[in-house]
Amino acid sequence: MTSATATGRGSSADTGAGISAVAEVARRLVPADGVITERSRLRTYECDGLAHYRVTPALVVIPEDADQLAAIVRACADHQVPYVARGAGTGLSGGALPHADGVLIVTSRMRSIIEVRPEDQRAVVEPGVINLDVTRAATPHGYYYAPDPSSQQICSIGGNVAENSGGAHCLKYGFTTNHVLGADFVTAQGETVALGGDAPDSPGYDLLGAVVGSEGTLGIVTSVTVRLVRLPEEVRTILVGFESTDHAGAATSAIIAAGIVPAAIEMMDALAIEAAEAAVRCNYPAGAGAVLVIELDGAAIEVEQEYADVERLCHENGAFELRLAIDPADRALIWKGRKSAFAAVGRISPDYIVQDGVIPRTALPEVLRAIANLSGDSGVRVANVFHAGDGNLHPLVLFDDAVEGAGEAAAKVSGAILDLCIEHGGSITGEHGVGMDKSKYMPRMYTDEDLDTMQLVRCAFDPQNISNPGKVFPTPRLCGEVPGRRKGAHPLQEAGLAEVF
Repeated sequence: MTSATATGRGSSADTGAGISAVAEVARRLVPADGVITERSRLRTYECDGLAHYRVTPALVVIPEDADQLAAIVRACADHQVPYVARGAGTGLSGGALPHADGVLIVTSRMRSIIEVRPEDQRAVVEPGVINLDVTRAATPHGYYYAPDPSSQQICSIGGNVAENSGGAHCLKYGFTTNHVLGADFVTAQGETVALGGDAPDSPGYDLLGAVVGSEGTLGIVTSVTVRLVRLPEEVRTILVGFESTDHAGAATSAIIAAGIVPAAIEMMDALAIEAAEAAVRCNYPAGAGAVLVIELDGAAIEVEQEYADVERLCHENGAFELRLAIDPADRALIWKGRKSAFAAVGRISPDYIVQDGVIPRTALPEVLRAIANLSGDSGVRVANVFHAGDGNLHPLVLFDDAVEGAGEAAAKVSGAILDLCIEHGGSITGEHGVGMDKSKYMPRMYTDEDLDTMQLVRCAFDPQNISNPGKVFPTPRLCGEVPGRRKGAHPLQEAGLAEVF
């Protein structure tokens, strides 16, 4: 376990006075149980879904509406107190890791579905609304919300916006950014502004595009206008067993090469299948070295033809069992194995790291073999479960933190997997974000000039650097500094608060 401390500000006396001032503002606005100062309760919020990093915040505030949230941010800006926004806490990159000398602003009580408008395929929701609840509200009108992270039963829309979350169906329908049309946004100064709108493309600078996926470093959304998708005429969910990941990867490439774009193509290897069976008894093909979960949707005549082609291509590439879901319950069971995979590995390992790299789809067999070699050479087990259709890997690196050195060995393998992704022309993250966990890998993907440009955007939104500071960028650049390579050590390096990678 790692204890991470974000960049500090001023003396401890100044910090304490600022926190006290923000707490006083919060107590005037928020119900008593929404202002948390007791250390035992603060520790409830010390990490997000990536429990490897833990920081206890100085103060937690749980606003109930946008006005309260904006006032709390203004108080933070007035007293130069850093803050971090947190939704449901399901993030997997340490993006909602608190600041030890700052305020954690939790949006979990802002859970109103403001409106569902089937006439123009829109819904307006608050950031604390659970992802799946948007679909539940839209389904009676014949629509649903397409982005579907595996945690969709508990993750919230605000966090999805911050991380630009995807999900199993992102292959056909895209990520959160493709479904967010507008947002009310509280800047780092506490000002509420409207970004985007109801139209697919709003005039002017694409500020909404900058905010989606910014991991809370630019501000906080307080309402989101999302695009709804019409329920398909037909859905077919297919479970396919293969002897190896090589065969499953080849089938995936063949399907896409044939011009078929399924709603989803998900892959799990033997170790991930073992974990899922232990957890939810999903009854996947016995002896499979890999399975594909393939979902086709759309017009019935189109789905029928695609199914015939998919069946043929899977058999041509070594499938030994192909099972079509016969009813909604059967379909749900097939998906249950895949959706439970991250948590399921807890049945076969006390600790694990969830990684999130991206590679070209055609490189799947080669990269999976390389991951197997890394695992064999290091003695660290790796279970693979991922979005095969778009090459978004989610290797689960297994270890026992009670064994001395095991955590470090797992972290080394995890980093080597990201290096593999970069070497093959991919990315260090597809949907989980950079956060605290992967910031040190940013210079491996981007030049100094790239990182300077990104940080200039951050400084334009947040010149005080108080909105989720210390995330995404490996070395925090103070706003106002001249871009370019620094001469000598940064003051934060000299203070031991930042490191150049």
